[in-house]
Amino acid sequence: MATKKKADARPAAPGQNGATAVANGPADDETALNRELLRSMLLQRRFEERCAEAYAIGKIGGFCHLYIGQEAVSTGSLSLLRPDDYVITTYRDHGQALARGMTPRSVMAELFGRIDGCSRGKGGSMHIFDRNTNFLGGHGIVGGHVPIATGVGFAIKYRGGDQVIVCFMGESVVNTGAFHEALNMASLWKLPCVFLIENNRYGMGTALERASAIHDIHERGAAYNMHRDFCDGQDIFAVRKTVGEAIERARKEQLPTLIDVRTYRFMGHSMSDAVSGTYRTKAELDEYLKRDPIALLRAHMQDAGQITDDEVHALDDEIKAIVQDSWDFADASPEPPLEALYEDVYVDTTS
Repeated sequence: MATKKKADARPAAPGQNGATAVANGPADDETALNRELLRSMLLQRRFEERCAEAYAIGKIGGFCHLYIGQEAVSTGSLSLLRPDDYVITTYRDHGQALARGMTPRSVMAELFGRIDGCSRGKGGSMHIFDRNTNFLGGHGIVGGHVPIATGVGFAIKYRGGDQVIVCFMGESVVNTGAFHEALNMASLWKLPCVFLIENNRYGMGTALERASAIHDIHERGAAYNMHRDFCDGQDIFAVRKTVGEAIERARKEQLPTLIDVRTYRFMGHSMSDAVSGTYRTKAELDEYLKRDPIALLRAHMQDAGQITDDEVHALDDEIKAIVQDSWDFADASPEPPLEALYEDVYVDTTS
């Protein structure tokens, strides 16, 4: 039976690889877990900062959508998955790829359009894929990947497995037809899907309240008798709790869940968009910056005696070196040859 949870208003803003799956346990295990979570979020933040720099000097072409401010969503969710679970997402995908365990080298080389990129330089920023980590993209069409997620859920059930698929999307996706068709089928067929809305309030430059008749958008799941919930996306522990329950439901009961994870992007919609733009004020951005998910986790760990300032600085320096290495690797990687244009156009299924 579907659950219904009344949402309060959005939580007010007060005045080399990502995290691996680790179970909660005694104090030492909790400290180790939190350090991994912090490491994953810092890696995404420093990586994206360098991406902004690379885009500005022409190293990255095409579109580029940064994940800065939303790191608790990717890290909190993906730290709960097994290696054989699946992940699919939209075009704001760099942070999730790193959180899933893809190497910074392979992601940066893809952004640079180089042969050593995860998609051999053909996909770019919006099409990060890695079959080794079951990371199924990176999709540029708004909402186009949601039916694929339902299809993966169907395949899992058809094969008799107990994997789950986590499907990330922006809040504007809930107004597309593909979203509703996919959720209806996932609920009808009882598929192990976790549909996770990264609700950063603005679909490009349009506020949620101007685009959706329902502001508590997880309630869209009610139409399909689907479990639904919401959480504070700037609090990594809130994300882990809510998403963890959904993953367990999918794995044990093969039931889908729709989650409204309320987060905020600190950058523009893409690199072509000003940070504040004309659709949000600097004052609003400044208020949300006070709830930086990395700063919140760091403060929690310091209050609990789990990390010191010196250890944070050492970790940050280590991560900056990893990101610099990914830049150097991408810069040294050759561009794909012209004949690569004719590769992978068709798949030979007869052999």
